[in-house]
Amino acid sequence: MTRIYLDHNATTLLRPEARAAMIGAMDVCGNPSSVHGEGRAAKALVENARAQVASAVGADGADIVFTSGSTEGASLACSGRGLQGSVVEHDAVRAWIDEVLPVSTDGVVSVKDPKNSVLQFANSETGILQKLPQGLAVTDATQAFGKLPIAFNWMDATMALISAHKLGGPKGVGAVVLKRGTELKTQIKGGGQEMGRRSGTENVIGIAGFGAAAEAASRDLENGVWERVEGLRNLLEQALAAGTKDTIFVGNSARRLPNTSCFATPGWKGETQVMQMDLAGFAISAGSACSSGKVRASTVLTAMGYDETTAQGAIRLSLGPETCESDVLRFADTWLAKEKIFRARVA
Repeated sequence: MTRIYLDHNATTLLRPEARAAMIGAMDVCGNPSSVHGEGRAAKALVENARAQVASAVGADGADIVFTSGSTEGASLACSGRGLQGSVVEHDAVRAWIDEVLPVSTDGVVSVKDPKNSVLQFANSETGILQKLPQGLAVTDATQAFGKLPIAFNWMDATMALISAHKLGGPKGVGAVVLKRGTELKTQIKGGGQEMGRRSGTENVIGIAGFGAAAEAASRDLENGVWERVEGLRNLLEQALAAGTKDTIFVGNSARRLPNTSCFATPGWKGETQVMQMDLAGFAISAGSACSSGKVRASTVLTAMGYDETTAQGAIRLSLGPETCESDVLRFADTWLAKEKIFRARVA
């Protein structure tokens, strides 16, 4: 049985361009902080990747500070700043904010004080997009980067968080994008790498892969790849809606990521659905990968007003550039067959 991967919001398949860049970087032995030829060669790889990421995120003239991922980026950008946010933010951001911003039933967050607030660009569970206000302190663009056109220079945000493995790069590398001249409270002190903002020898191999993946993701956007994926997502939801009456599609009337579908079947627990579909050959999730294994209702859905039984019955599918029509139709047929069995059991 050929397995079908439909969990791209958790992590993506490694792009060939990223793999090739990483293999090439493995042959460069120098430390980027060394001044000899080998060190300069490693430094050149890091700086080339920095330029690739800056171009892809529309941040020419801004600073790109490489990190181990968006979780570290959230710590670097948010800690000690007294920022406001909402419960629909990723847990990595929620750890550093005061959760006071209200969330509407359609998943939209109201921000009254942008310069002291954090607001995600897109929600990882529902795919719902936020309208970023002018002057925002921090935006978590981790899920949107690579799937939507992004221009940091036009956002008027002070900082943005991004991660490589959400767009076909390696795990364990990300970046904080920030307006030049912005002060950060350094979390990792030492040798003063990354312009003194994040010490420690740079992950040259991972950074090289990040740059290559970001460049390739930009080409996908230009070539209309995500419009095709959005069409597949819509086809999936149409097929499911035609075969079930009680399943609720979350945020399908809102602006969403083109690849994300979140739907809930009250009484049929999400983790049960995930296990059943895994055995049938599909990789899906019941929410954020960082929250998997926690038997509780989604805080995102409960914040939107869904009751606990409905929220516990939610699953998320997130498609990728490799997804094809037969994948989504096979999923729909398989899921509907299992949903029919569930209905018969609870009748």
